[in-house]
Amino acid sequence: MKKLLTLLAGHLIAVAVLAQAHKALFVIVDGIPADLIEKLPTPALDAIAKEGGYTRALVGGEKGGYSQTPTISAVGYNTVLTGTWVNKHNVWDNDIAAPNYNYPTIFRLYKNQYPNGKIAVFSSWLDNRTKLVGDGLPQTGHIKVDHHFDGLELDTIQFPHDKQAQYMHRIDEAVVNHAAAYIRSDAPNLSWVYLEFTDDMGHRHGDSKEYYDAIGKMDDQMRRLWEAIQYRQKQFGEEWQIYITTDHGRDSATGRGHGGQSAREKSGWIVTNAKGLNDQFKKGYASIADIMPSLARFMNISIPNAQAYEVDGTPLTGTIDAVQAQARLQNNQIEISWKPLRKKGNARIWLATGNQVKTGGKDDYQLIKTVKIKSGKVSIPLSGPVQPLYKIVIETPHNLLTRWVVSATKL
Repeated sequence: MKKLLTLLAGHLIAVAVLAQAHKALFVIVDGIPADLIEKLPTPALDAIAKEGGYTRALVGGEKGGYSQTPTISAVGYNTVLTGTWVNKHNVWDNDIAAPNYNYPTIFRLYKNQYPNGKIAVFSSWLDNRTKLVGDGLPQTGHIKVDHHFDGLELDTIQFPHDKQAQYMHRIDEAVVNHAAAYIRSDAPNLSWVYLEFTDDMGHRHGDSKEYYDAIGKMDDQMRRLWEAIQYRQKQFGEEWQIYITTDHGRDSATGRGHGGQSAREKSGWIVTNAKGLNDQFKKGYASIADIMPSLARFMNISIPNAQAYEVDGTPLTGTIDAVQAQARLQNNQIEISWKPLRKKGNARIWLATGNQVKTGGKDDYQLIKTVKIKSGKVSIPLSGPVQPLYKIVIETPHNLLTRWVVSATKL
């Protein structure tokens, strides 16, 4: 027993050391559809993608489904932070009126496991830290953001607001310069950079030279962040991952608006230096909800089942067994399907009714059936009256897929 405890302690120490050696930065640049990233020159993004990859990534959840999510800024940010769509995280617009903190952000998951690790937020919008991350709030367990640089939009002395909104570019520049310098000097374990200017230019000018120029400026900002990461890797031997994404696209008619479910409004993208990108990334299955579980996998964060069963995203790196879960109620049965990526192994099907997690409780999942992953489908007969909500988890050896079946108009 003593030998076993010694081995276990050694393993835990090794995991903690690995977590410290792994550092991650995710960046949200506001309001840029994938077609413009593919059309315009972006040498810094290209250099990062050369180390890892580029992919289009769904925003806005499933059109017409229970997870349909407004393609609005703060809504998208919270999907990146929590790995869930709006039906769970409950941020419906930029007012951020009532976030459901029962769906934790990547920062809370990290701090719960590594309380001595350092987290940082560098943002052109104060609410990202105070409302979405919930810095210091009782609802988030009083999570502490160890370093932040934000709120400059409120400083009209240093950044006087002009009609052309060029002050936002100056704020973004200050945010990036501070973030790059702090990464070089202090290298927090997990950081978020948010930049707004591209969205402002899209709203004002639509598809235009002004908007395209803003995207070029954003690319140069990514160069500075990337150089800071490369410095840390070279000088300190740290292993870094960076994920760069957007929160929403733009309307096709003018490029000024967003919020709806058109293809261009939903056309997000991800650039990363991550190694070992899998089929979720490479074959067009990705969404912005995938960034959170990808960071968790890289940072060696073990997500408890009660929370893992709520995550809508799938890791973009490492081994996964299945993707693209679907479920529907038909003839008093739940028909469940998925796309198998590996032929070996079993899929365990878990089922819960109701949604206790929404109010801070714990759902009672029952193991219903075990089938071969390669089968790609299973039917679950129902006994008793049809319930308003069925929550389904497909558990495979290397990843989870989650799906709801909603039979009532309102839950």
